[in-house]
Amino acid sequence: MAISLGFSPCPNDTFIFDALVNKKIDTEGLDFDVQLEDVQTLNEWAKAGKLDISKISYGVLPLVLQQYKVLNSGGALGMGVGPLLISNKEIAPADLEAAINNNIIAIPGINTTAHLLFSLAFPKATKKQFFVFNEIENAVLSGHVTAGVIIHENRFTYQDKGLVKLIDLGAYWEEKLHVPIPLGGIIAHERIGKKTALQIDTLIKKSIEFAFAHYPQLTDYIREHAQEMSETVMRKHIDLYVNNFSLDLGEEGKKAVLKLLEIYHQNVGTVFIDTGNID
Repeated sequence: MAISLGFSPCPNDTFIFDALVNKKIDTEGLDFDVQLEDVQTLNEWAKAGKLDISKISYGVLPLVLQQYKVLNSGGALGMGVGPLLISNKEIAPADLEAAINNNIIAIPGINTTAHLLFSLAFPKATKKQFFVFNEIENAVLSGHVTAGVIIHENRFTYQDKGLVKLIDLGAYWEEKLHVPIPLGGIIAHERIGKKTALQIDTLIKKSIEFAFAHYPQLTDYIREHAQEMSETVMRKHIDLYVNNFSLDLGEEGKKAVLKLLEIYHQNVGTVFIDTGNID
């Protein structure tokens, strides 16, 4: 049976799925047609119901729950893992809200969790432009935007480029809501059936366990898709985003996801533009 599967080329995702898609573990008769794309593309595909199994930003989850179910394994949640708001110059705390509300801010995709967290912290900010996540540093450096929300490996590189952190949006979430930050999850389309979805959920967990058993070795699959990252940045990426919540969402993880859905619905009129698929 062939299953379409989408995830990002980031080291945390290739670390998680390497053993599964390259059959380093027994896949129990399942084959995977793999699509590696940036998370905003995967979010759009999920809204269209394109893939059987997909990584998504939890920010898009409310728009896909009619077709997809969240799996327990493979996601990215945790404390201290959230997006950062950065600029090319310091902005005094007393001036920050006005600066953000009145200037152009770069966001990594409209339906990303980063956008939701930014909107929670700055609900009056309306001058937002949406970029592929790895284009945001350059947009800030060029002065095209006043500030930008960064995720993934850019958390580890922005300071090297002379950029400064204005606020840790993840810390804001944690202090306000007292739950882990649900960044990205794995979803299964209803068309594959509950039995197959549960089977794949278990296989993803086994794939992660295999990866951890051989870590800190970086496989060729991780390196191949790491886009010129250093080994240090690859490992920082994996260490930050792959943890016990990746193995199993658990009750604490589920509570965090439910809290995100609650925040989404409280802000749905102002946070997101595309609300057509919400009941």
